[in-house]
Amino acid sequence: MMRRIAVACLGLFLLGGMLGCGGRPVALPVQPVAAPEPVRTENNDQARLKEALTGRELSPGEVADLSDRLLADDNALNDQETMARLELAILKAMKGPDKTHRAALWRNLGIIHYHQKKYKAAQHDLQSANELNPKNARTHFYMACLFAHQGQIYEKQGKKKLSRQQFKRAAIEMELARKIEPSNSLYKQDPKQIIQQENGK
Repeated sequence: MMRRIAVACLGLFLLGGMLGCGGRPVALPVQPVAAPEPVRTENNDQARLKEALTGRELSPGEVADLSDRLLADDNALNDQETMARLELAILKAMKGPDKTHRAALWRNLGIIHYHQKKYKAAQHDLQSANELNPKNARTHFYMACLFAHQGQIYEKQGKKKLSRQQFKRAAIEMELARKIEPSNSLYKQDPKQIIQQENGK
């Protein structure tokens, strides 16, 4: 009996505390919640890239994902310092025994070399990527660009037969990219026109 009375008194005490004197509700103070700061992926990727070279070592998969994101960003792609750091991070990741992401790393290294106008190195890298994974549309796209670039060089030198051969190889590579990713409008372009646009013609 005493226990029931004690529980009832406690209940009334709590109810009275919530209602306050006179039975009116008491407004409890509300602590404002700070909004989280927006996440900046570009800065995060740049920070992770620096970390990959100076701090905690990133796994080959992390470097492959990081390089995929940075190579899709025009600002990063046109920043020589970022591309040089990314090249070092990829080379460092490729030294390890894990070969799971090797095709993506070779491809991304080839893309970097392509944009640095190191075409022989780019061709070696992209062919290495293609040998490991022949079903990557992006690899075929950049190989198409390389062949079209070489075709344009031969064309300027008056080597028409060699030029035609390179443009034919470029068309084959672009067709492979289209078959792998038919909905990607990037792969519906003419490789020769891509090279002309890159050269500002």
